[in-house]
Amino acid sequence: MPVSRYLVPAGTHRVTEEVKRSRFITTLARASGIPEAQAFVQQMRDEFPDATHHCWAYVVGPPATTAQIGMSDDGEPHGTAGPSMLNALLHADVGDVVAVVTRFYGGRNLGTGGLVRAYGSGVVRALETLPRVERIEFVNLSVAVDYAKVSGLEQLFPSFEVLVDDRRFDADVTFDLRLPDMQVAGFRTAVLDLTRGQARFGHDG
Repeated sequence: MPVSRYLVPAGTHRVTEEVKRSRFITTLARASGIPEAQAFVQQMRDEFPDATHHCWAYVVGPPATTAQIGMSDDGEPHGTAGPSMLNALLHADVGDVVAVVTRFYGGRNLGTGGLVRAYGSGVVRALETLPRVERIEFVNLSVAVDYAKVSGLEQLFPSFEVLVDDRRFDADVTFDLRLPDMQVAGFRTAVLDLTRGQARFGHDG
């Protein structure tokens, strides 16, 4: 079953570190899709046009999933930047995340090991202080009940994290609702129990 709720970055977050005179600026952001991740990489290039490198990695989807990942060493020796950055992201408890490490060369070579450590630790340090929010996939659902059952229905809403978009008062009362997809089955069962099977459910999406 797909993971419908997990932690994602609450916004753009940045840390800076100097290693042997080179300045490493690590910026994390939320990316709900690959085009969004690629656009953020370009945004960092535009923000720091005179930087030596803009190495990047992203994980789109729930934490630790590898269905939609990407990385780039952006001119650094092969395998020194992107893989260490991606590894840090895959071992974090956050999904839908893109990381860009912008490097300003300071005149001293770090060696391959030094580069791996610098790029990987930059992402790890940024993740340690990254503000997070929960991503929840909501489903739209309508339900019509008898007027006598409205109060009982509304009492169910908090337990199933239901949000009310609209109410329509006709022969019955119809509610247009949103709720986390993982709550839908339990909510349907509770409503049918409440109404002894008389509730009518409409579209969901």
